[in-house]
Amino acid sequence: MQTTPLYDAQATRAIDRIAIEQAGIPGLTLMERAGARSFAELVQHCPDPRSVGVLCGTGNNGGDGFVVARLASEAGLDVQLTVIGEPGRISGDARICFDAALATGLVPQGLSGDSVTADVLVDALLGTGLDRKVDGAMADAIAMMNACKRPVVALDVPSGLHSTTGRAQGETVRAAMTITFIGMKPGLFTADGPACCGNIVYADLDVPSSCYDTVPPCAVALHYEQARQAFPPRLATAHKGDFGHVLIVGGAPGFAGAGRLAAEAAARVGAGLVTLATHPQHAAVIAAQRPEIMCHGVKDAAALRRLCARANVIAVGPGLGQDVWAREMFAAVRGEKKAQVLDADALNLLANDGDIRDDRIITPHPGEAARLLESTTAQIHENRFAAAAALANRYGGVALLKGAGSIVFQARALPLIVRGGNPGMASGGMGDVLTGIIASLVAQGHDHAAAAALGASLHAQAADWAAAEGGERGLLAADVIGQLRRAVNPSLA
Repeated sequence: MQTTPLYDAQATRAIDRIAIEQAGIPGLTLMERAGARSFAELVQHCPDPRSVGVLCGTGNNGGDGFVVARLASEAGLDVQLTVIGEPGRISGDARICFDAALATGLVPQGLSGDSVTADVLVDALLGTGLDRKVDGAMADAIAMMNACKRPVVALDVPSGLHSTTGRAQGETVRAAMTITFIGMKPGLFTADGPACCGNIVYADLDVPSSCYDTVPPCAVALHYEQARQAFPPRLATAHKGDFGHVLIVGGAPGFAGAGRLAAEAAARVGAGLVTLATHPQHAAVIAAQRPEIMCHGVKDAAALRRLCARANVIAVGPGLGQDVWAREMFAAVRGEKKAQVLDADALNLLANDGDIRDDRIITPHPGEAARLLESTTAQIHENRFAAAAALANRYGGVALLKGAGSIVFQARALPLIVRGGNPGMASGGMGDVLTGIIASLVAQGHDHAAAAALGASLHAQAADWAAAEGGERGLLAADVIGQLRRAVNPSLA
């Protein structure tokens, strides 16, 4: 499965140093390239700006901004250059770029309301190295940028965003576009990153690929354009037995829809057979609505075990509840030595009586993750990578921590961030659909980590297509299911 390597601040600095010391690219050249690419992207995506406000710090991120300011001035734009910090502290390559900007006639200003009245703003304040809360003049500058309702182009990382965890460190720039240099940073894609980065553009600054050879990434990212390669056309001789048998267990009284959504999603992604074990109260209704699903009303563990015997993978949790019937169903599934996907109430039951198994995938949202780890949602959000690792280490197998920038973690493998998705997915039933997708992929032969990653990618892409057709507000889980056939048949995408 092809993925994109991600590099934290330390690794990015190491690649930068190798490019300078071993590839012979002067640091000033890299800074000029960063500024030139940023100005080109600004002009392309913000057509015909008459004025540009460039807000710079005194470090290398500010140096990139000084290049943008100089190029904008040379292009005849009205440039408002603001420096946050003492200009006397600017040194090295950034100083050279600062002086070159002043040579065009620019006069740097301190922070004022006039600093943020331009048609478009450039955030060149802090860069990748931030590891503390933003305060003082920097926080004031960021707050003014966010309040001015102008598009902001962030250089490398939106100021205030932790480049590794994606956590907002106090006041954080909300950019319309982020141009990131040399290495893609994991924090751009998870936690607060998706809300702060806008459109992300990657610029490698023509650093040779050999400069990356000795610097390992800290994580990888998966986008649908990469995931789609895992779904080649099927053989003409294929039959349903080739694509596995999924058993969905869930649907307590009042929650019939959850089990049906998971089962239908499993079928739409290509499972050969799908069985739904649900409460007897509504089994007949579901069977009438979707006859392709083999729906069984299950009263007790003995009946459920008979269904488990025929399945390749068991997904338990959608609409399961936590009453006596639910606990009996969950206990029966735990006794099966088959691949399992746990979500929703199955996770709440697991939190009450946890164990470790390598043959399962758990798919918590932050609230469920907090219960599983005896933590809080705020602590989960503080470092989603650490939380995903803790989940996998405590419960075994593969952990998929859902949310903006879902993270897949398996012991002894790099964390994987799933790119894609939108706020319309914050509605009931979305997790049930994802459970069915992942179970279907396991049944079709994908290993657990790949099934979790590919499943989350398909889910996100289907939701993005559905939102593009009708908007994010009012997006339903059934709308996502309606796009799944397209997602697993790339020739139609």
